[in-house]
Amino acid sequence: MKLLSVNLGRPQPVPYTDQPQGVTGIDKRPADGPVRVAAPGPAGTGGSGLTGDTVCDLRHHGGDDQAVYAYAREDLDLWEGELGRTLANGCFGENLTTNGLDVSGALIGERWRIGSGVVLEVTSGRIPCRTFQGHLGERGWVKRFTRKGATGAYLRVIEPGEIRAGDPVEIVHRPDHGVTAALEFRATTTERELLPRLLAASDALHARTLAAARKYAAEHGA
Repeated sequence: MKLLSVNLGRPQPVPYTDQPQGVTGIDKRPADGPVRVAAPGPAGTGGSGLTGDTVCDLRHHGGDDQAVYAYAREDLDLWEGELGRTLANGCFGENLTTNGLDVSGALIGERWRIGSGVVLEVTSGRIPCRTFQGHLGERGWVKRFTRKGATGAYLRVIEPGEIRAGDPVEIVHRPDHGVTAALEFRATTTERELLPRLLAASDALHARTLAAARKYAAEHGA
């Protein structure tokens, strides 16, 4: 298992985002050298966990629980076949393009060591948005991505440091609760009756998801 690329985005004006200034950093490109990774701060004020990467819409993106976004090259390859087009590393807005790692099947709270020192922890799947659809230029993309469920994973930074393309990725902790990023995604999008199942992952969940799961369980007696 390894990193194929570490991808960074710069602000660009586009017509398809509702970000107040009309800019997005979703078009990420592979970095040439090492990139510093650290916790960016709370949601709403903290941006990306990668130095040189820009999160433009802090209302919905960035912060400690969404410091880094990873997507598997294997899933990009499957999408290439379905869409009939080339998909470069970073084109899904992912910071990390991985090889040999089941990213959507990663467990909430699972920890990865990247290179010699960086440790990241899985918090949630990625919910597609209007900007993602506009960036790819695929009609009905939000629904299509949601149906497939190959969501990738957001991660928080446990141990900061530097990473680069080619670094090995090692799973150093894997919880036994069975709550994957893909299950979390389904529960927060199309199958909300699954929300109580997420509570097994407890505080490892994205704070927003944990609050939603607790609220649903309280209201429905689950």
